[in-house]
Amino acid sequence: MNSSLLGISLLLLAAALLVLGADIFGRERVRKRSGERVTAILARRDPSPPPPLTGGKVSRHPWLTWLESIGRGFSGSRLEAALLAPEDKLLLDQCGYNTSRGRAVFLAMRLVLAMALPAIVAWWPHRDGLMATVSIIAALGIGLLLPKFVLRSWARRLTRRVTAELPLLIDLLRVLQSVGLSMDQSLHTIAEQFRTGIPVLGKELAAANEAYAHGRSREQSLQRMADLFDNEELRSLTRMIMQVDQYGGAVQEPLRQFSDRLREQRKMRMKESVGKLSVKMTIVMMLTLLPALMLVLAGPAIIALTGALTKLGGH
Repeated sequence: MNSSLLGISLLLLAAALLVLGADIFGRERVRKRSGERVTAILARRDPSPPPPLTGGKVSRHPWLTWLESIGRGFSGSRLEAALLAPEDKLLLDQCGYNTSRGRAVFLAMRLVLAMALPAIVAWWPHRDGLMATVSIIAALGIGLLLPKFVLRSWARRLTRRVTAELPLLIDLLRVLQSVGLSMDQSLHTIAEQFRTGIPVLGKELAAANEAYAHGRSREQSLQRMADLFDNEELRSLTRMIMQVDQYGGAVQEPLRQFSDRLREQRKMRMKESVGKLSVKMTIVMMLTLLPALMLVLAGPAIIALTGALTKLGGH
């Protein structure tokens, strides 16, 4: 009885949230139509084409637009402050989605999952009310935390890719500096022509070059890339680029030494990983291979001994 009442209350709450989301979506559509009408009126007065309002591609997925409208409905509220901690914004920034649209979609995903999963669990048959209550609370927690776990896993994967791309970035800088290009020309060349080889760092370099072209200093444009992925080698490289941009000087030899030191550190980390893997494999072999080996070696002897004891017992 208690589980049925709890399930009904959760369903009513989910229905209320859906109605609220539909209302927000309807208001967003009305606002968009009003904006289109104003743009059309201005276009009649001014024959020049107006700039795009969104500044990018229109989303092909209607459900993303629906999630964005729900998230924007809670923009600036206490719920947004509770579900969008600074850690979440940092993860969104690492994944490249720390925009108003990305934050709105992330917030809406947490809210929708937090309501949908308990509603599904509430309809699932349970034997007692205590188990139903625990399951619904667990589903609520999973719905709130699942988007954050996925986002954190994605950010960690990007951080590992940055660590793998950093030696290639240093080698490209060293080669371009050796042929006579300046540091600005080298950074622009890497961001434009070698972006397929280093996709993550190439994207960050393109953003830094764009910020530098819009009036920021080289230090300000590279500071985001230095602090974003929590990589000490990347911070050292950005400091070196800032010093060269500020004071000038030859940078080929420091880049070569930095590249050699980075490769030595990677070799040491690989040796450490191999050592840990050997210990883990020893435990696995003791648990799996050793019983099978003992069975193969001692099995015939045990069978023969059992047969001999059986014959002696028969006599």
